[in-house]
Amino acid sequence: MNIQTLKGFRDFLPKEARKRQYVINTFKKVFESYGFEPLETPALEYEELLMGKYGEEGDKLMYRFEDNGKRRVALRYDQTVPTARVVAQYQNDLPMPFKRYQIQPVWRAENTQKGRYREFLQCDIDIIGISTPLADAELLTAVASSIKKLGFKKFKILINDRNVFKQLTDRGTVEVKNLPDVIRTVDKIKKIGREGVLNELGNKGYSTEVASYILQSLETQKVTPLIAEIFKYMEDMGVDSTCYEFYPLLARGLDYYTGIIFEVEIEGYTAGSVCGGGRYDNLIGMFAGKKVPATGCAFGFDRIMEAMEEANVFPANLETTKVLVTVFSEELANKSLEIASRLRAQDINTEIYLEPSATMEKQLKYADAKNVPYVVIVGEQEIANNTVILKDMQKREQKQISIEELVQDLLPARQGDSETSSE
Repeated sequence: MNIQTLKGFRDFLPKEARKRQYVINTFKKVFESYGFEPLETPALEYEELLMGKYGEEGDKLMYRFEDNGKRRVALRYDQTVPTARVVAQYQNDLPMPFKRYQIQPVWRAENTQKGRYREFLQCDIDIIGISTPLADAELLTAVASSIKKLGFKKFKILINDRNVFKQLTDRGTVEVKNLPDVIRTVDKIKKIGREGVLNELGNKGYSTEVASYILQSLETQKVTPLIAEIFKYMEDMGVDSTCYEFYPLLARGLDYYTGIIFEVEIEGYTAGSVCGGGRYDNLIGMFAGKKVPATGCAFGFDRIMEAMEEANVFPANLETTKVLVTVFSEELANKSLEIASRLRAQDINTEIYLEPSATMEKQLKYADAKNVPYVVIVGEQEIANNTVILKDMQKREQKQISIEELVQDLLPARQGDSETSSE
């Protein structure tokens, strides 16, 4: 038996899982503050629903197979296409605009590397059913708020307008049928550099002069009226202008974008963007039978986690258990259980040691191993005096107090932790 995870798949032990939960809770709080509501979709969809929506590369990376019922199915590749299916399926039951967030795993059969896995969590927000620049601006503002709330001080939202690329077909430089391929090539500029893009365009049949013209026309592009209007709304919503900029070389390789596109880069994090998205006004119509405008984005959860580790912005204490109540002996266990129940009734996360015969040294080592901030010791003398010993494991200090004082002492700690986690 091979006792290990598959390549590109991971286990998350409690220490890491707590950090992930902290990020998820932070995202949810920000998203809901803008009126986004939760949505969940199945891991499996019909293959035909997903195929052809992500471009040729996406189709190759999709996990596809035949299930036991002989149906062709595929694992969720992203959350945008399933959301489009939901809107089409439940269009008469959803208020428009429909503002949703979705935090679920997706699967891609790609080569693993730093920040990339075959199963990973995506965090999406979308505004569906409205095409105003204000909707795009609010989406971008929610993105900026999320990144800031996670503790990042220096980041940049690079924003472009997909219509910038349309000028290449309007001028006859690129044929309409070839434009998606050119866009995907330009999208690689940060990975392979300017010369790399020119060489790849050359390999696709464009002369040196035409390839240079394609890049130069994009590099010299001025802010479009749409982007200017979105920037004004973002300014009105209080987004610092140093956090975003017009970047005409931003392409984003997916085929379904129709308007603004954007990516978020965090200063000092070199593995790539941590969030990307844009407007996709035609995708949902493929399922709904009518045009349904939409704008949205996906946060790269694992990259966010890596960037937070590198920037050291996680709160110091994310432990689940706040108090360990020790058990002095089998005969005195009832008193320890009573105290633990009393603390839990006050919403203080409390653990009881489950081996009454264990030495006190062993119980304290257990608390240390779990980074439990406080330990309550209940011995014969304490029970006789209706007191307990409260031990601060960080300060290595302890005091004898009444049970009533114990609850009051621990309540500020609980409230302080709650405030920290919401910042």
